[in-house]
Amino acid sequence: MVAQTARPSATTRRDELLDAAIAEFARHGFHAASTTAIARRAGISQPYIYALFPNKKALFLATHTRVVGRIREAFAASVQDATGPGDALRRMGGAFIALLAEREELRCQLQGYAASGDPEVRAHVRAEFIGLFDDVAQLTGASRDEVALFIAGGMFFTIAGALEVPPEYWPKPPYGEEDT
Repeated sequence: MVAQTARPSATTRRDELLDAAIAEFARHGFHAASTTAIARRAGISQPYIYALFPNKKALFLATHTRVVGRIREAFAASVQDATGPGDALRRMGGAFIALLAEREELRCQLQGYAASGDPEVRAHVRAEFIGLFDDVAQLTGASRDEVALFIAGGMFFTIAGALEVPPEYWPKPPYGEEDT
């Protein structure tokens, strides 16, 4: 008797597809990434992509949501015991620095901004950006200006991380851990 292996659930397949899509979109951008390459990377057939997403743009937007969602989760977890807005922002900064190791996610996030010439992509990416801004404000109690400066610093680290800029070009903490 041949043992049958359990098939991955639809949720698992969707997660694998999103991870594969993040990698492809990070490397090639929205327009140049191919659904054939994404399917191959995910270990699924190309038609299965369209069983999960109506089109490539919907898949791209889902990858952007996933990347921003991971940032949101890291931020929320980091401020659990914060003693005030400054401490919360420092903790969030440290959490973001830890995310810089995920180069493909950084590049995928930047591809969302690069593809914002498309009105639908722009609307989605803008909504995620504003949502993240508002989450930071709500989680920290920081002023609008403090949040704007925090987000601006995060953009620096996103770009520096995506480009693999050596740390000696980065600003020094108080954003988080001293030896990152």
